[in-house]
Amino acid sequence: MSGDTSTLRPHGGYRRLRSFQVTEIIYDGTVAFCDRFIDKRSRTHDQMVQAARSGRQNIAEGSRASATSSQTELRLVNVARASLDELLLDYEDFLRQRKLKQWEKDDSEARRVRAVGAARERTDQSDQTDPADHKKNYSHWLEHSDSAVVANAMICLIHQANYLLDPPDPRAGAAVRRRGRLQRAACRGAVGKAEAGDLSSDGSVGSDRSVG
Repeated sequence: MSGDTSTLRPHGGYRRLRSFQVTEIIYDGTVAFCDRFIDKRSRTHDQMVQAARSGRQNIAEGSRASATSSQTELRLVNVARASLDELLLDYEDFLRQRKLKQWEKDDSEARRVRAVGAARERTDQSDQTDPADHKKNYSHWLEHSDSAVVANAMICLIHQANYLLDPPDPRAGAAVRRRGRLQRAACRGAVGKAEAGDLSSDGSVGSDRSVG
C-alpha cells in the first residue's frame, strides 16, 4: 500500500477515520455484548473482546505508521481485517448455535443498520462528525434486550468496517485477507498448525471453539 493507494489517512489522524470510529463502536459493543450474553468465565468471552480490540488497535497503529512505512501500515491493516473476520465468525456462531435467525442482507433491519453508515465512498476518509453522536445512532440495536438483534447489528457493523478497509480491487482484497489471517495465526502461535496442514488453502485457521 503506497502512494495514493494507502488504506488509512497518513500521519496518524486515526480518530477521525471512519474505519476507526466504526471499529471503536464494534469494540465497545462487543464488550457490552459479551458481558450481557456470554459467560465471563468462558474462553469465547475473552477471545471476542480481544479480536474486537485488535481490530481497533491495529487501525490506529497502521495510521500512525502510514507516514513512514506503507509496508508496516499494510501489515497492521491486514491484522485488523483478520481480527474482524474472526469476530464475525464468533457472532455468526452465537446465532447458529442458539438457533437464532441471522439477518439476510436485504432484511429490513439489516438495511436500517447499513443506512446509518451508508452513502459513503469506498475509501476511508476523514469523518468530522462527533464519534459519540455516531455511536448513538446504533443504540436502538446495540442496547436491545434481544441478543439476536444485538448480534445481527454487530455483524452489520463488522461488514461495514471490512468494506472500509478492503482495497477497491476485489483481488487485492482477497490477498489482504489471506495475509492478515496468516499474520494473526502466527501471532496466536498457530504457525506449527499451519505447517502441519491445519491452515486451509484459503488461509483460514481451523478452530473448534464453541460459544460459552
